[in-house]
Amino acid sequence: MNNQTDTTNAAAFPVEKIRAMFPALQRAGDFIFMDNAAGAQIPQSVLDAVTNHLVSHNVQRGGRYGRSVTVDQSVADARTSVALLINAYSPSEICFGMNATSFIRLVSLGIGQMLQDRDEIVITDMDHDANIATWLALEQAGAKFQWWRMRQDGNLHVDDLKALVSERTRLVACTVTAHSIGSIVDVASVAKIAHAAGAEVFLDCVHYGPHGLIDVQAWGCDYLVCSGYKNFSPHMGFLWGRFETLKRLPTFREDFIPDEPPYKVEAGTFIYENVSGMDAAVQYLELIGRNLAPSNNRSRRENIVAGMGAIRDYELFLAREMMAVLKNCGATIYGVADEGRINERVPTFCFNIGTLSPQKIVEEMADMQIGIRDGHMYAPRLMKRLNLSMDSGAIRASLVHYNTVEEVRRFGEALRAIVAKLS
Repeated sequence: MNNQTDTTNAAAFPVEKIRAMFPALQRAGDFIFMDNAAGAQIPQSVLDAVTNHLVSHNVQRGGRYGRSVTVDQSVADARTSVALLINAYSPSEICFGMNATSFIRLVSLGIGQMLQDRDEIVITDMDHDANIATWLALEQAGAKFQWWRMRQDGNLHVDDLKALVSERTRLVACTVTAHSIGSIVDVASVAKIAHAAGAEVFLDCVHYGPHGLIDVQAWGCDYLVCSGYKNFSPHMGFLWGRFETLKRLPTFREDFIPDEPPYKVEAGTFIYENVSGMDAAVQYLELIGRNLAPSNNRSRRENIVAGMGAIRDYELFLAREMMAVLKNCGATIYGVADEGRINERVPTFCFNIGTLSPQKIVEEMADMQIGIRDGHMYAPRLMKRLNLSMDSGAIRASLVHYNTVEEVRRFGEALRAIVAKLS
């Protein structure tokens, strides 16, 4: 994609209409939300869905009276919506719960009971620690580990994975997009390599979720976790797995719970109102696609594809603008920093500026009503790889589709002023 195409797509994207759907943006005044990797804002429709649940049917599911039946239906509707969002084979493959981390741990505990001769797990040094430490904890169960390491160009390369996978490989666990540096992994190729050796693939899709189209069938993965809080929904998580794969997975369940997905995975009561919010968030993404190219013949999934495609194109424009601003300010960008490879990233930028304190820069930005983040980004192994200390780490500015080019430019002006002040 070239600059002219980026500009054309950006001009066509209705960002101001979209911003009007988000009450937090309307109430924020001059504040700019650029810490979206730590949690995105929600549209009014999502807030309404949560409120409606709490006011109209805030009861336990499984009863015979109307309000309880409504909860059962709302959960079923959300399964259908999330299944469409990620192109699952069946809504019964969608399991709801507290967060992605707890689901990674649940799957890891099950896999730890099935290692046998396949006792090797491939993990990366680019992932959130939730998708590393949970697997390393299986060492006590006899698991051994192969490290798939990020190259100096800021991404994982599938050519490096080939030598790590063998007849002993049980699982390859990796991210779809690095939450810290924004690099996108070629996960479809990961699955082909893993499956050729008889291994499975577990994907952390938490950070990719708001930025691009998820397609578990096209990717060929076996498990995938995602969270609502980055996907314009309240805090909740979901796990997808192939139905037969989840059926084989050892899990804890009470005796009265059916021994099949999704029920065998959903131990205890989860937050039904937030699941309703996730349902509404999927419908919001559908609405974007439907409004961009109105058609009575498109399916819900086709509207999601259209909406996420438009979001991806617009965010590439924002990413290009942000990269230019950071380079103009003398920043060291971690991850993909080559404009020619902009398609390998989302608009999440991790950077430092010389020897200036990340904490001080972020504090100065806060004083100027711009919210960004500093620290180790929950990725200690990546910090070590980048020769950064856990104490200071780096700065992260993370954009989503409701951000504007004007906000990026204001960010640049503020950063230049701060660098001049602190230097």
